[in-house]
Amino acid sequence: MNIVETLLNVALLGSAWVLYLLLFLSVASLTVVAERMLYFRRNRRGGGDALRSDLLRALKADDLSKAEQLLRAGGSLEGRTVANALAFAEGGSRAFTEALESELARARRELERGSNFLGTIGNNSPFIGLFGTVIGVIIAFQQLGSATARAGSMDSVMTGIAEALVATGVGLFVAIPAVIFYNIIQKQISDVEQNVWVVGRLISASLETRERGGRVHSARPVLFSTPGKD
Repeated sequence: MNIVETLLNVALLGSAWVLYLLLFLSVASLTVVAERMLYFRRNRRGGGDALRSDLLRALKADDLSKAEQLLRAGGSLEGRTVANALAFAEGGSRAFTEALESELARARRELERGSNFLGTIGNNSPFIGLFGTVIGVIIAFQQLGSATARAGSMDSVMTGIAEALVATGVGLFVAIPAVIFYNIIQKQISDVEQNVWVVGRLISASLETRERGGRVHSARPVLFSTPGKD
């Protein structure tokens, strides 16, 4: 059996299936993007600066139970992650920080759901499209070498090459949005992780202050004197 002839016969089956595959990948990637955008939009409602402000008021009141309620009430990933770590608050700021790192590592799986899929599509769709183009070019040259093509017009051959190039264009059309939204999602993940540490460090600082016998006070206004004046 000649493996070259076998592969050639497979290629001559056509490249239409490559376009259907790219269409399926495009729909799948847009579905992942829509789900992730809705997820991060819902998460922003209960997180961010509003969560930090409410938590700071609870810490000034030295009420960790109220702080935990606030963290869970918002329904954000930041709140749930920090609230779970609060179970170790009695161990001090160090124990809380280690628990927070563990909870954040666990939450990262939820944050990154679907992002690897988008990255894979963004990296490989152009190659899938190029594969379809190669198959189309093989078919075009096969027609060129046939007796019918030699005796007749070249229109069918050129049409076949043009159709083959469509696969490369479709591959890029699928890959570019996937890469763009992959980067957007990575930015959203980074923002959530940063918010977790912003809130978590407030609690850690509060716990360390309590360990030293102090309490969290409201910030006093700082007065700046004008140079040259008393």
